[in-house]
Amino acid sequence: MNTPSHQSPVNPLPPVVIVLFLAVIAPELIFTLGAEGLIGGPSAIGWRSLAIQDYGFSARAFNWMFEHNIVRVDYVMRMITYPFVHGSFTQALFAGAMVLALGKFVGEKVPQWAVLVLFGFSSVAAAAVYGLVLPDGPLFFGAFPGVYGLIGGFTYLMWLRLGEMGAQQARAFSLIGFLLGIQLLFGLLFDSGYDWIADLAGFAAGFAISLILVPGGWSKILARMRQAGR
Repeated sequence: MNTPSHQSPVNPLPPVVIVLFLAVIAPELIFTLGAEGLIGGPSAIGWRSLAIQDYGFSARAFNWMFEHNIVRVDYVMRMITYPFVHGSFTQALFAGAMVLALGKFVGEKVPQWAVLVLFGFSSVAAAAVYGLVLPDGPLFFGAFPGVYGLIGGFTYLMWLRLGEMGAQQARAFSLIGFLLGIQLLFGLLFDSGYDWIADLAGFAAGFAISLILVPGGWSKILARMRQAGR
C-alpha cells in the first residue's frame, strides 16, 4: 500500500525572504494605523513624514561627508534604513510583493544569506550613485533599488541558464528593459523625478555582485572567456 505524499506542490518561501518582506511592510502598517487614528494618538498622523525625514537617504548629507572628510554614523545609516520607509501603503505593498516574487526565485538558487546581501548591497550602492549624481537631490526612500538589485540577481541567473541551453543570452535582460521602459514612460507623463537613477544603479549592483554570490557563477564566466579567447 502506497503512503500518500504530503509534499507541497509549491516550494515554501525562504525564511530570509519572509523577514525581508516583513521589514518592508511592518513600518507601513504602523504608519497606516497611525494615520487612521487607531494607534498613537493625534501625533501618529505625522509618523510617516518624521520617518522619511529621519531615515530617508539624504544626498546632501552624503556629499557633506565627502566635502568635510568626516564620517557620521547617522548619515551612513540612512543608506541602510531608507528602503524601509515609503511614501504610501501602495508603494510599500508593491515593493513587498516584488520582494516575495523575486526573492523566492533567487533564494532557491543561492544561500539565504546571499539574498540579504544582494538586497542590502544594491540598496547601498544605489544610494551612493544617487548621491553622487544628484548631490542636491531630494530625500530618497523606498525599497525599489533593493528590488532592482534582486532583478539584477534574477537576470544573472537567467543569463547563466540561457547560456547553458545555448539560447540567446540577451533575452535575460528583457525584464529590466521592460521595467525601465515603463518607468521612463511614467516619468515623462507624471514627472516622477530621478528615482530611475537609483533603480538602475541597484540593478547594476545586483547583477555585478551576483557574479560572486551565485555558486559557480564566476567560474562559468571564466570558462566562457577562455573558450571565447581560443
